[in-house]
Amino acid sequence: MMKQAQSVSFVITLFVAVVMIFAMTLDMNAANAQPNNKERFLDIQTLTTPSGIEVWLAEDDTLPIIAMAFTFRNAGAKQDLQDKQGLSILAASTMNESAGPYDNDEFLTLQNNNNISLFFASSRDDFGGTLKMLTRHKDLAFELLDYTINAPRFDEAPLERMRQSNLSRIRASLPNPNWRNARLLNEIVYEGHPYALNSGGTLTTLNNITRDDLLEFTKTRFSRDTLKVSISGDINAEEAIAAIENIFGGLPQTTDLPTIDDITVQNQGKMVLHPKDMPQTLISIVQNGVGRDHPDYYKAMVMNYILGGGGFGSRLTTSIREERGLTYGIRSGLSNMDHIKTLRISTSTKNNAVPEMLGLIREEFETMRNAPVSDLELSDAKAYLIGSMPLKLSSTGAIAGLMLGMQRDGLPVTYLDERAEKIDAITIENIQNVAQTLLNPENFTIVMTGAPEGLEDVTTITELPNVE
Repeated sequence: MMKQAQSVSFVITLFVAVVMIFAMTLDMNAANAQPNNKERFLDIQTLTTPSGIEVWLAEDDTLPIIAMAFTFRNAGAKQDLQDKQGLSILAASTMNESAGPYDNDEFLTLQNNNNISLFFASSRDDFGGTLKMLTRHKDLAFELLDYTINAPRFDEAPLERMRQSNLSRIRASLPNPNWRNARLLNEIVYEGHPYALNSGGTLTTLNNITRDDLLEFTKTRFSRDTLKVSISGDINAEEAIAAIENIFGGLPQTTDLPTIDDITVQNQGKMVLHPKDMPQTLISIVQNGVGRDHPDYYKAMVMNYILGGGGFGSRLTTSIREERGLTYGIRSGLSNMDHIKTLRISTSTKNNAVPEMLGLIREEFETMRNAPVSDLELSDAKAYLIGSMPLKLSSTGAIAGLMLGMQRDGLPVTYLDERAEKIDAITIENIQNVAQTLLNPENFTIVMTGAPEGLEDVTTITELPNVE
């Protein structure tokens, strides 16, 4: 075990060193470049269609491939009613099954025979999709997307098949402790908010959803003012504008969706347990965080990497896994949803070690608050966060997805050029200041699934809400 840990540590150290060298090379290249000739991280064109839709384009004819990513802001599962939980995910499952003049078999055959990939997805906040194609099939690919947006069919046979598929997904997930813990976590952290509902649907509500509900979904949730579109690959600006205008230009300018309130983490300072007879206890901890629009966001991102977001080498992993062997894994992460920003910890440990685990996590939070990080910790975090960004540009689809993420978060097209500079400017003092402001172990909301020992003041919930 010790040799394995040493080997893993060596690999991590080597990776960080490579990333640091890569980052330094980028800095040297930037320093040697003339100010007026500075090469952009990613050449993004901002286009506007005749109906006012903004499109981001990263043109690249190296390969005959085009990828599109799009989303309708605020059209996700948070808009699903209590008795229609799962409406958004069922729409996402069925929209690419039939549309326009094509029934299920015809629609799928056209995609498969022409190497067209068309998928939809729903998050709690947004509803959108991806389209990937070979350049020579772009006209057909755009036509199929046009039909799904403007002439969806939701034929009975594929609708029932996808309904049953989603019901089977829930039944298969029910015995899974990780799924049960995540379900309870949403109920506790977002209590009283639409986020608390089951975005994947329940065994009852999925059966409540009709074809008319799905047709109404597409009529009421899609509008031009909430649409974000990014395209990358072998397509020029004129072609991109024409395609997007043809597909989305006829949508309503606005929607009349209900306004959703912002919230903070609910049940702060409480421990909630879903009892399950198993040798280890799953532990999720949530506290309030900061979003991308907060002035401390980059500082919090670097702090989180040092605390627990960096995997091996992070403080939580070093203290709890490597030094004490209490878990196979522990991570922290910032979550940036529209109506709540959180910092989360996820881990598991043997039942009799749960009190020790919770105490060590609180201890690491207090240490981060009260003592400065080291120069090495800060430089390693910066090197990884800066140097790993180019790895996210690994494909045409990844580039389109990255640009869409920037759009939905309200970031400028220059974000990728400015990001490294903002991270590199962070100091040790910045890290401690944001830790003192952000980290608050007294306000942890703790949700567990298992049979922990030695805990007091635990609220037990045996039946999970919004499942059946």
